[in-house]
Amino acid sequence: MTDILIADDHPLFRDALQRAVKTALPQAQVHGADSVQALLGLIEQFPEADLLLLDLHMPGAHGFSALAHIRGQSPALPIIVVSVHEEARVARRAIAHGASAYIPKSAASDDIVAAICAVLDGEVWVPRGLLSVQVGLDPDETATAARIATLTPQQFRVLTMISAGQLNKQIAYELGISEATIKAHMTAIMRKLGVNNRTQVALAAQALAVERDNLPALPE
Repeated sequence: MTDILIADDHPLFRDALQRAVKTALPQAQVHGADSVQALLGLIEQFPEADLLLLDLHMPGAHGFSALAHIRGQSPALPIIVVSVHEEARVARRAIAHGASAYIPKSAASDDIVAAICAVLDGEVWVPRGLLSVQVGLDPDETATAARIATLTPQQFRVLTMISAGQLNKQIAYELGISEATIKAHMTAIMRKLGVNNRTQVALAAQALAVERDNLPALPE
């Protein structure tokens, strides 16, 4: 049985991705998530999933942070990034962070199907003309991504909630654990990220944000 995970908080686009998956793989079982928190639960539920289609912008996601974390925790899981961004730099950063394909949300359904088939065949898929555009990652971004990849799923959940401005008591309530456990997670997160306080933890997550301005368009 082929299990495909789709993480996108827009129901209509999630449905469009599911239709594309069913076109490429009629017998596939598709499992959807509308937030990073829900996605982490799906990955725990389906550790042998065959493919993940991941939106860059949804609750709990800070640019490439979710991609970096999942790539580190589930290195065998191919990931296709889907995004409203059509800039070459964003697409190339996604590939540099370990994505197997990049699909702009404006892509035709045939292109989405082609990307899914290519990735399942072990290939890297990008929009036409993008391979000629070379974009390297900033060393600090690479280092931050590597540190985020070392977090456990629960630590990453705490990280995303800290970045959203939630207090320890709020995080503890939502995760169903004690504030003491949250503090223990915070200590571990700071150690792994190489920072000293809560503000620096939030800034580390934001370091992988997608910049919306001054990005070149995809080549024609």
